[in-house]
Amino acid sequence: MRKNLNVIVAYSIMMGLIMLVGFFQSWNMALSIFNLCLISAVMTMGANIQWGYAGLINFGIMGYTALGGLAAVLISVDPVEEAWRVGGFDILMCFWFIVVMILVVRFILKNYAKSKIRTYSVAAIIILGIIIIRVTAEPGIEAIEAVDPATTGFLGGFGLPIIFSWIVGALFAGGLALVVGKVALGLRSDYLAIATLLISEIVIAIIKHEDWLTRGVKNVIGLKRPAPYEVDLQTTQWFINLVEKFNSGKLNVISDIAERQSVLNQLVIEGSSVFVKLCYSGLFLIVVVFLLILTQKALYSPWGRMMRAIRDNEEAANAMGKNVVKQHLFIFILGSAIVGIAGAMLVTQDGLFTPGSYRPMRYTFLIWVMVIVGGSGNNFGAILGGFVVWFLWIEAAPIALFLINLFTSGLSETHALKVHLIESVPYFRYLMMGMGLLLIMRYRPKGILPEKIEIK
Repeated sequence: MRKNLNVIVAYSIMMGLIMLVGFFQSWNMALSIFNLCLISAVMTMGANIQWGYAGLINFGIMGYTALGGLAAVLISVDPVEEAWRVGGFDILMCFWFIVVMILVVRFILKNYAKSKIRTYSVAAIIILGIIIIRVTAEPGIEAIEAVDPATTGFLGGFGLPIIFSWIVGALFAGGLALVVGKVALGLRSDYLAIATLLISEIVIAIIKHEDWLTRGVKNVIGLKRPAPYEVDLQTTQWFINLVEKFNSGKLNVISDIAERQSVLNQLVIEGSSVFVKLCYSGLFLIVVVFLLILTQKALYSPWGRMMRAIRDNEEAANAMGKNVVKQHLFIFILGSAIVGIAGAMLVTQDGLFTPGSYRPMRYTFLIWVMVIVGGSGNNFGAILGGFVVWFLWIEAAPIALFLINLFTSGLSETHALKVHLIESVPYFRYLMMGMGLLLIMRYRPKGILPEKIEIK
């Protein structure tokens, strides 16, 4: 208990801050922050596995997050039958042609010695394959995108519960990580960072521009939810009775029946939103706890000690007979798969898929800041970093506005300085993020909860 006191104190303070948001702003806002913190915690665990366990730099978190979001679309959206009828066959033919092309290239690389002839053959197959795919797919793609483009214009998905997309998102991200790892993990750390960032940009570009698959920048809205809809709760008697019972003290002081009913209706509307967010909180918390248990077991297992040994001294680990390349590839796939789960969770909560929102600032560098602030190599630290940074990211503007009004209370509302500061509130989050990061790097260079080496 005593050795974990710093963890308990840090998380208690964080939960206290979220509760203060509930008391002083609204519980809807507090739960929204809490849910986004939980999703960020999943992302930071994925990044921490790669960097904290193995020392691998992955600046492609944005791409794996987007693949998780794509999985949510492909799993939950109902298939567009007209689109499949007019262009589905062409897409399926191209898919099987790609599979055959990959198998042929793999066969050549595996069974023939390295030579110019082999290199030219593989290049010719890829170039010819791209041409054939383009010619074959183009008519089908145009026909699919022409099917009611204002509402569909894509193939749709499988119409399954969206929660299955969390698993599929992990598979998509892990599959891409396998390909990227095979190509890029042999690069030096700085080149690896550049390569992963560029590959993630390629993934985002494909998702943005392949309307037949994702609707592109036209977005996909109205995705299925694992939680009830607010409008349904507002007309459900058991929920109305629950809200009435929970707020009986407030309602009993109102004597006028019409006014009492009006207040109850408003409480039901507000309560429905809180209830839905609590449902998401429960689902996300299960995922975070499950992943935390697994990652903690892995961290203190012989495998975890081996990964830290590889991280600290690759040459020595290689001399001891450890397959460094294989272990790097495995942990790269594992961390990326966890990020893919988070991407699917995020789209599940939002109920929409917006490819244009996948920007490096939010989905890559902010996640890295979370890991660094919390403490790389420490799962509790990485999760705490997700909470701290995301809380500060959301609450920076309200905090800045409060401080501006406090320190300029003696000035008139039209004073030039006060007006300028209030208009600059949206930019204060960058100032506060920078100041917070500088302070932590100065006084806690290893993070709020630094890595602790324990033998269990």
